[in-house]
Amino acid sequence: MTPGQIALRALIVGFIMSLVVITGFAYTTLLERKVLARLQVRVGPNRAGYIPFPRRGGKERKLLGGFLQPAADAVKLFLKEDPTPAMVDRSVYNLAPMLAVISAILLLAVIPWAPAINILGVQFAPYFAIAPSINVGALYILAVTSLGVYGVFLAGWASNSKYAVLGGIRASAQMISYELALGLSLLIPIMLADSMDLGQIVEAQRGGWFVFLQPIAAAVFCIAALAELQRHPFDLLEAEQELSAGFNVEYGGMRFGMFFMAEYMKMVILSALAAVFFFGGYLGPFVDQFPALGFFYMGIKIVFGLCLMIWVRASWPRFRYDQLMSFGWKVLLPISVLNFIVTAFFIVLYEEGVLQPIVDAVRRFFIG
Repeated sequence: MTPGQIALRALIVGFIMSLVVITGFAYTTLLERKVLARLQVRVGPNRAGYIPFPRRGGKERKLLGGFLQPAADAVKLFLKEDPTPAMVDRSVYNLAPMLAVISAILLLAVIPWAPAINILGVQFAPYFAIAPSINVGALYILAVTSLGVYGVFLAGWASNSKYAVLGGIRASAQMISYELALGLSLLIPIMLADSMDLGQIVEAQRGGWFVFLQPIAAAVFCIAALAELQRHPFDLLEAEQELSAGFNVEYGGMRFGMFFMAEYMKMVILSALAAVFFFGGYLGPFVDQFPALGFFYMGIKIVFGLCLMIWVRASWPRFRYDQLMSFGWKVLLPISVLNFIVTAFFIVLYEEGVLQPIVDAVRRFFIG
């Protein structure tokens, strides 16, 4: 393929995947409200969009109750009053929500969704992605993730409100602190796969998912991802004891909705990244014979990650801000550094052949 054809295909695939994720973000909100309602024994959205289904006794059954609730919420946000405070820095004030959404969408570029596949006569190889075979894909993920800090901080600074400024400073400090542990946890699968290409990291897990080889790195990644998203139990900005909503206190209407959109899109994308780095990505039974199953397996693993985040929100109390920062710097970061050093040490021993006699002895002991 010529460079122009490659760029055109990337644009088309990027548009389709962005549309899918944006639609998925809307229904992630519905999933969260439904699952929270089940876990907390209450009623979630059950009116908007239901289908009446008659049954005996004259009492109708409501199918797909709440199915159109995301559409109703979107209409409300679009039509809601969106005032701009008088003393804000207007250009930066309007740019901050865009930065939050753009940094989320950019993460889609290198995620592998399926193995090599032929769709409508177009061959996607070595795997299906917007930009496949990027040999610094993991580095790209870390770089783009850090861009989200700018949207948060600039939103607080441009609002010209002391509450928003303090909220922006606290939120950006939280995100930067936990990015260190997040980055160190991603170094583990990079070392195990000996590549920063996300497709090769997935293929390296054919012999076993990395979550079984490195459960500590997987746990650190999941915890740091929650803090990066400012999700419960790290959502100090929405805590009841706070005076305001934090960096976005001066935003309303669809500009507030863009921060909301960025959070839920990142929930989907970070669940996909957890699947890629630790849970085998698109790998699963019969995926070599039927490559389209890769999309299904990725979808199942993403939904599992989302449900895990929702379960944490329903079950765990919030940290205080001092506890949050202490946990990031004094617990999570030392664990990540120690795990990285130990893993690197054993990888070098394995490559030098020092561990081979031990592996053979263990095999003989169990197999005979």
